[in-house]
Amino acid sequence: MTQREQAATAFDDLHTRHAAALMQQAYLLTGRPWLARRAVERGFRLAWQCWPEVAVDPDPVGWVRAAVYEYALTPWHQLCPGLRTARGPRKPSKAAGPDGALPAALLSLPAPYRRVLLLHDGVGLGLGATAAEIEASTPAAAGRLAHARERIAALLPELGLDGHPPERQGEILRDRLSGPLSAVEVTPRAAAHVRGGSERSARRTTRAAFGGTGLFALVTLVMMALAPDHSTPPPKRPLATAPHTRVSPARTHGAATREQRDAARERRNAAREQGNAAVRKRLREARLAPELR
Repeated sequence: MTQREQAATAFDDLHTRHAAALMQQAYLLTGRPWLARRAVERGFRLAWQCWPEVAVDPDPVGWVRAAVYEYALTPWHQLCPGLRTARGPRKPSKAAGPDGALPAALLSLPAPYRRVLLLHDGVGLGLGATAAEIEASTPAAAGRLAHARERIAALLPELGLDGHPPERQGEILRDRLSGPLSAVEVTPRAAAHVRGGSERSARRTTRAAFGGTGLFALVTLVMMALAPDHSTPPPKRPLATAPHTRVSPARTHGAATREQRDAARERRNAAREQGNAAVRKRLREARLAPELR
C-alpha cells in the first residue's frame, strides 16, 4: 500500500467515525440541514488538503470540528439570503416540549455563546479544552458558558436550571442536548466524494492562482508597451565661459579715440625719426665732401 493509499484510508476512517456527529452539531449551530452538510463537507475537504498536518495532530477530530464550526458560524452567511443561519423565536413554544424547544433556544444565543455551550455541555469537552478550541482564555470561556446557561434558563424555565450549581446545570443540558442530537437525521456525503471534491477544489485554486499571476504580468507588459514615454531629457548645462562685462558706449568711444591718438603719435614719431635720419645723412655727406675735393 502506497503512502497516498494509507493517507486515504486514514482519512476515510476519520470521516466514517465522526462525520455524522459533526453534522448533528453543525445542525444545532445553524438550524439548516443543508448548511450543516455543507459545513461538514467543507471541514473535511480542508482536512484532506492539510492532511500531513491533521495526521500528526493530537486531536484530528478536534481539528476538523474547529473548521466545521468556523464555517457554520461565518458572519457572511447573514449577508446571503440563501445562506442565513436559522433563528429561533425569542420565546420558544412549550408545545414542542423541552427537548424540541432547546434547539430553538440555542439558536437565539449569540454565536460565541452557542459554540461554547455546545462544546462544553453538548460534546462534553472540559473548560480548558473548550477555551483552547475557541482560542480564548479559560475565564473568558467560563463567562460565556455562564451567560449562555443563564439565557437558556430564562428562555426555558421548565428545564429547572435555576438553583443548581454549574456542574449540575451542565449535566442537565448534556442530557437534554443528547435528545436533539440523536433526532437530527442528516446524512453526510461519502468520504471518497469529499476527497475527490477537495482535490478538484485544490486544482481549481492552483490554476486560478497561476492564471491570475499570468494575466497580471501580461497586463503589465501591455501597459508598459503602450504607455507614452513622458520622460524628458535633463536640461543641458551651459558651458563655463569667462564672465562678460558690459562696456558702456561712452567708454568704448573714449577707448577708440585714445587708440587713434596713440596711432597718430606713433606715425608722427616715425616721420620725425625718418626726417632726423635724412638730416644726419646730409651732414655726413657735407663733412666728407671737402676731403674728396
